[in-house]
Amino acid sequence: METLFWLSLLFICYVYFGYPSLLALARRVTSRPVHKAYCEPSVSIVIAAYNERDRLGKKIQNCLSLDYPKEKLQIIVSLDGSTDGSEFLLRTFASQGVTVVRSRSHRGKPSALNAAMRHATGEIVVFADVRQTFHPAVIRELTANFADDRVGVASGELILTDGTQAEARTDVGIYWRYEKAIRSLESEIHSVPGATGAIYAIRRESYQNLPENTLIDDALLPMRIVLGGKRAVLDPAAKAYDTVACCPNAEFGRKVRTLAGNYQLLTQLPELLVPWRNPIFFQFLSHKIGRLLVPYALLALFISNLFMIRGVYALTLSLQVVWYAFASIGYVLARPVATDGDSAETPAEVASPIFVSESKRAA
Repeated sequence: METLFWLSLLFICYVYFGYPSLLALARRVTSRPVHKAYCEPSVSIVIAAYNERDRLGKKIQNCLSLDYPKEKLQIIVSLDGSTDGSEFLLRTFASQGVTVVRSRSHRGKPSALNAAMRHATGEIVVFADVRQTFHPAVIRELTANFADDRVGVASGELILTDGTQAEARTDVGIYWRYEKAIRSLESEIHSVPGATGAIYAIRRESYQNLPENTLIDDALLPMRIVLGGKRAVLDPAAKAYDTVACCPNAEFGRKVRTLAGNYQLLTQLPELLVPWRNPIFFQFLSHKIGRLLVPYALLALFISNLFMIRGVYALTLSLQVVWYAFASIGYVLARPVATDGDSAETPAEVASPIFVSESKRAA
């Protein structure tokens, strides 16, 4: 039990402190800077949305105001079975060339992205969510990374704010800065094992259709490209802004989806666990797999400690009990977040003057 206790504790410390320290040391020896060159390739911004009417107008205006030649910028909005009248709002952008793909069925974000990509014409595709706001120079910064032939994915930096332009100093904001620091180190050494879903770009030719049950496209797409021999880099000059989650339950829901998506990723790309196939095997193992195993290490730490209530082990057990007590109290006090229900399944995509019909295209 004593051996199990110390192995579990060392593993937890390695994942959250040892691994970042090793990355910092490795960067001094094997740093690989990206050779950016500012150019103006054609770009498609792809936005998948479901019942986002209240935020869509602001997002489209933000994209239209970006510092990039309008004739080289295509904006595609893929409505995934929205029932809130989003399509009527988007009609107001018809004269500004916004392409909208609308489906009556709510099939999920992967299907919406697949549908949008059938109409993307840009050399570079930028994936975005509705909620975040882009910095005006974001497209120029992202595309500059692709002047380096080694780069296959360029992820921007998501900045969580407290409602102003300043980074949030809440617990979530502090953790996100810690996470970004790790990703920045991974990027400088070789690649990040995933991108920031709110802002990342790939070459259009690199896109492969996503399985409809995919939970985290921003991990599957980049890791496919990394396995193909390209780099996935983080560019802090390409900024997007968002506010911190409204309450603990909202953030908890995101974390559950992310961790479940990491488990799914192993079934979709099992070669990630093969050292000679995965060029960032060490990073993937330490960052992604390590996070998945930490809960089991915590359980082993607690159970083994129950068999050793003496000396320093009595103190460590007391600290764990207090920790879990506070976590339980926080869970009870957290307010639940209401979620929208799915719309009825009616497999068809419809068109209007500015809307693209997938079924008619196929015919």
